[in-house]
Amino acid sequence: MPFVTTKDGVEIFYKDWGSKSAQPIMFHHGWPLSSDDWDAQILFFLQHGYRVVAHDRRGHGRSAQVDSGHDMDHYAADAFAVTEALDLRNAVHIGHSTGGGEVARYVARHGEPAGRVAKAVLVSAVPPLMVKTEANPEGLPIEVFDGFRAATAANRAQFFLDVASGPFYGFNRDGATVQQGVIQNWWRQGMMGSTKAHYDGIAAFSETDQTDDLKAITVPTLVLHGDDDQIVPIADSALKSVELLTNGTLKTYPGFPHGMLTTHHDVINPDLLAFVKG
Repeated sequence: MPFVTTKDGVEIFYKDWGSKSAQPIMFHHGWPLSSDDWDAQILFFLQHGYRVVAHDRRGHGRSAQVDSGHDMDHYAADAFAVTEALDLRNAVHIGHSTGGGEVARYVARHGEPAGRVAKAVLVSAVPPLMVKTEANPEGLPIEVFDGFRAATAANRAQFFLDVASGPFYGFNRDGATVQQGVIQNWWRQGMMGSTKAHYDGIAAFSETDQTDDLKAITVPTLVLHGDDDQIVPIADSALKSVELLTNGTLKTYPGFPHGMLTTHHDVINPDLLAFVKG
């Protein structure tokens, strides 16, 4: 399997498909998943002639299960290690949830300074800050994330099953069409990763203030969010992010859940393509 080794010696698994002369699109997955969560987008963009790249975050999927570096700084640096190793230029970086935070930090601190980024997309993304603080009174109470940590430590397998079966895809909503294969695939991806990475990653996605990252980004940035996102509430994330971006565009989807890239890929993919081509 293909791996890139980071400066601190961590092996990061990646996929790199399509013509190496085509414009690259790099995908950044959410917690606690892997690059497999982008299947519907990777195939779509590959069929449209793009070079598609996706990696497993450290401690997730097939990447090394190290005991340190599970924070947004390392996530972004690891992504930069992949882009440097593959020499990706004029790339579009698309991130979902925690991966959206990774994209924001990557573009602000690595991608734009190195001249490697053309555009960015934040989908159901965690920036600017999820947790409630004095400066962010609209955020979620720390007790919510303490509950995530407790559930991860006590019975990660059951917790992951409950998340995928319920709020992540909106399968807990009245009239929802529950897709068992989607639930099982989410659980499979999560259980491939390290419990240490998943436990530490909760602080990374909930307590990292990315206000300055968003302000630093100048490339065109598309912000996509469903207004029935039960994991990352739209009012605390997308609606704030687009105000901080100097070149941001917001598109919202009535009734769509956090995992809309999977449940509504037939709607989201054409919108992504239009932005990439535009």
